Amino acid sequence: MDGLSFREATAADLPAIIGGLADDELGRQREDTSEPLDPRYLKAFHAIVAEPRQQFILAERDGGIVGFFQLTFIPGLSNKGAWRGLIESVRVVAGERSKGIGEAMLRHAITLCREQGCAVLQLTTDKRRADAHRFYRKLGFMGSHEGFKLPLH
Repeated sequence: MDGLSFREATAADLPAIIGGLADDELGRQREDTSEPLDPRYLKAFHAIVAEPRQQFILAERDGGIVGFFQLTFIPGLSNKGAWRGLIESVRVVAGERSKGIGEAMLRHAITLCREQGCAVLQLTTDKRRADAHRFYRKLGFMGSHEGFKLPLH
């Protein structure tokens, strides 16, 4: 995609990232975009960037953030010791959706996972995100497993 570049996020990007996470009905219920940002966001960000198996990637065009995702590389014993990639917090900012940015981001994540030697890239998405489900299926992701979460707070 012309003009689109990728880079790792910095702490200075947090307001834009949190704003993007809050930019839909589900995100508004769980995120806090007030300034100054809740210090838990900075603490979590520092934990992500301190871990060499984690990356928080921004998609930029013309100097502005147009999307982002978090990618984690997980070693495992199953599947003959295969590594897996886990992608979370996939967002394209409002006004930039349906322009191919999400597909370019996922293709970039797939490339990073292949470079790491991952056998699979996995993700979870809220059951209420029907558009996201269609998008992921279009890119070849399969609904092969049932996921469960246990809220701890």
